[in-house]
Amino acid sequence: MIPAPFDYVLPETLDEALQALLLSETKLLAGGQSLLPILKLRLAAPGRLVDLGKIPELARIEVRRDGIVLGAMATHASIEDSSELAKVSPLLPEVAAAIGDRQVRNRGTIGGSLAHADPAADWPAAILALDAALVAASPPGPRTIPARDFFKGLMSTALAPHEILLAVQIPRSGPGGAAYQKARQSASGFALAGVAVVLEYGGGGVCKKAAIGVTGVADRPYRATAAEQALAGKKLDDASIVAAAALASHGVLEPLSDMHASGEYRLHLVRVHCARALKRAAGLSR
Repeated sequence: MIPAPFDYVLPETLDEALQALLLSETKLLAGGQSLLPILKLRLAAPGRLVDLGKIPELARIEVRRDGIVLGAMATHASIEDSSELAKVSPLLPEVAAAIGDRQVRNRGTIGGSLAHADPAADWPAAILALDAALVAASPPGPRTIPARDFFKGLMSTALAPHEILLAVQIPRSGPGGAAYQKARQSASGFALAGVAVVLEYGGGGVCKKAAIGVTGVADRPYRATAAEQALAGKKLDDASIVAAAALASHGVLEPLSDMHASGEYRLHLVRVHCARALKRAAGLSR
């Protein structure tokens, strides 16, 4: 499988990349784990690739007092290996470690995954549960997009044609716990159903806030708001968690269905893995 011919551009600054993106028939290259197979299959044939790999600020990982900033070119492996992230937001290394294998994680990037918007990708569930915001740049200037508003449908996001995803901004969570659970497609590692949970609770185990992001079930990732509301103000125990997890698929009218899993099975999986993630985040199981 050989891609159609294309020009290759390797800018060293963000301004150079933005200018190159203004030219017609251009695609951005991040880690290439999704784009290169598409090119080889000739499902896309851009005239030009703009490689973001030489722009240093796009690969940063910063832990600040008010939160975390992940550059769009931060690799899954760099997030997985970050001792700082493990201390302040262990959900991030946990999700990173669940992606593909180590070779994929060495090349794949968080920004590339989010911009590609595969409905079975792992990162979207996490950034939804973490109430993240995404920063995009274009020639007129940067703008911030809440994660809730970023995913528009199957392989579709709020990014405009000439925008570059710069970073993911994640606020600090309150005291509590977090976890990620998924049913893994055996060949690719993508999620048949994946659930990221962030819980805030005190010493009495009463839930102050629940955030639940779901991937792999619908044409886009979503927040399981009915399940979140069911936990608010409740003591986190087996009964309240099972009742809330039963609502994890609420509102999904047309679940994804393919050769790997039927829609009905995916709805079952999301409820099962939501309960498991909630119990882990609440400290009720490992």
